[in-house]
Amino acid sequence: MVAVPRALYVHIPFCLSLCPYCDFVVLAGRAARGPASRVAETVRALHVELDLRADALAAAGVEAAPLASVYLGGGTPSLLSAEQVDGLLDHAARRFGLASDAEVTIEVNPGPADRGDLAGFRAAGVNRVSIGAQSLDAEVLAHLGRRHRPEDVADTVAAARAAGFANSNLDLLYDVPGQTPESWQRTLTGAVELDPTHVSAYALTLDDPEAEGLTGPVGDHLPVTPGARKWRSRARDGQDEDRAADEYATACASLAAAGYRHYELSNWARPGSESRHNLAYWRRDAHEALGPGAHAFDGVSVRRWNAARLDAYLAALLPAEGVAPCLPPGGTDRIDAETARSEAAILGLRLDDGITAESAAEPVVAAGIAWALAAGLAERIEREGPRIALTPRGRLLSNEVFVRLLPDADAV
Repeated sequence: MVAVPRALYVHIPFCLSLCPYCDFVVLAGRAARGPASRVAETVRALHVELDLRADALAAAGVEAAPLASVYLGGGTPSLLSAEQVDGLLDHAARRFGLASDAEVTIEVNPGPADRGDLAGFRAAGVNRVSIGAQSLDAEVLAHLGRRHRPEDVADTVAAARAAGFANSNLDLLYDVPGQTPESWQRTLTGAVELDPTHVSAYALTLDDPEAEGLTGPVGDHLPVTPGARKWRSRARDGQDEDRAADEYATACASLAAAGYRHYELSNWARPGSESRHNLAYWRRDAHEALGPGAHAFDGVSVRRWNAARLDAYLAALLPAEGVAPCLPPGGTDRIDAETARSEAAILGLRLDDGITAESAAEPVVAAGIAWALAAGLAERIEREGPRIALTPRGRLLSNEVFVRLLPDADAV
């Protein structure tokens, strides 16, 4: 039985420029702004897809329930006008329903040219901003190919507060080549001084989507540009696992000292400001998704994605006159029961309240959990009943635990 989606992700695949490390589905330059911009037609296509997805759920007998969260991600969704954002949210509310206390997030780049109409977004019903700071060190930002300056982050936080946003996130990156322990500490100190309600800190990852077979006609990634490929090759040589571990530990200590709850491996929040949208992912709740490269889950056994290529996306949803629109190309992955239990344990252990003792005893994960307990990477806790959670050291070495929870973990 398919579950009712309580979260909606909308992917806006445009940026003013392309950062060399970025693996998201993004088109930059003329496609994002100016007379050749493709933003308006993509927004039209999103509206068509929204109707088709809602119709498909209704045809499958899934009753609508108000969405608990909507997330406008990208790319740079703040390139949209307030009217475009308002139209998407109004359409989602009409077709899916939108809870009166829903969390509605928009990702914002902090540069003056692309932070967008914050007051207009707030008036449209957005109540949370996620600001792509990445660093508060000018040299690190330049190395990452970011357009903004450290002071732009502070200006964006202030502008968001002035617009009425009480809930804000700062995204930060560590294990960046050239970033020193001192500059990382300055970034963390500066972030805390800005007093967002939420902080995300991720290790810089430089995967190769082409080598992983993710960039074909129905793949969910776009090919890496030659320039970005060269940048990544140089950057990998400057990364260091020990430094990454030290920087992660520094983030944990600094944010804990500032009163942030480390509720997920890469996320910290003031009490009550945990990302409800992302919690839906980690708890395997059903979520719907729109846009090129967007991923959805039926809450039971099927994950679905849209292909990344914009031309194919638009051709399906905005066909020639007289041709009915259809859902865009993409793919699905059906999960068997054993894999679902493994996935639930891995995602649950990302959270500070872990998983129930009953879930930890499932045959597919029991041996891995026992290993983690014996190695001091997991511990038993009491939180509305007995549970298993990662220890601080287990968070640092979480992949060592997770690989042992996979269905084929006997090979480890």
